[in-house]
Amino acid sequence: MSKNRVPRHVGFIPDGNRRWATNGGLPKQDGYAHGIEPGLLLFEQCKHLAIEEASIYCYTKDNMKRPAAQQQGFIEASVAFAREIAARGAAVLVVGDETSAKFPRELLEFRQRRGAGMKVNLLMNYGWEWDLAGIKNGGLRSQEVSRLDLIVRWGGGRRLSGFLPVQSVYADFYIRDEFWPDFEPDHFEQALAWYRQQDQTLGG
Repeated sequence: MSKNRVPRHVGFIPDGNRRWATNGGLPKQDGYAHGIEPGLLLFEQCKHLAIEEASIYCYTKDNMKRPAAQQQGFIEASVAFAREIAARGAAVLVVGDETSAKFPRELLEFRQRRGAGMKVNLLMNYGWEWDLAGIKNGGLRSQEVSRLDLIVRWGGGRRLSGFLPVQSVYADFYIRDEFWPDFEPDHFEQALAWYRQQDQTLGG
């Protein structure tokens, strides 16, 4: 494999926001706003590397079991991030259950992809069961999202947590122990260096 090769589609699980806030003496819900700027840094890094598509786990239907202040925190952070990357030219698609009150009304227009730049898929009010249930009506509800090559997760978790299960079938999975608000561009560079060493045969 070329040592300069980059994956076509990368998924990101930016976990650890609440733990980061707690460690800093802040309310848990304050951690999400501190994840916006790292997300913008990563977005610009992906553009610079000519990555074609990125999928980002913003919040899930299961996250709606958390206290109301935390729900508000990650919804507001997700909306702010979506608006900013759209303004920077991303081709944004928001994937999630828009029939629920937990889906931000101001992002309904992005249930259809908008823009012509790098594809960015934002999972908001997403659930794997909700996604797969679309098969009964002819296809995945995330059918516009392509197969993932690499998934990078912050916060030390060693699980997918329901992240795009069909698109993840052959993805390589790289873990960072740092909490998401402590993101550094070198984290992703190291993930890419690790990815280049993997044997991507897709079972062949």
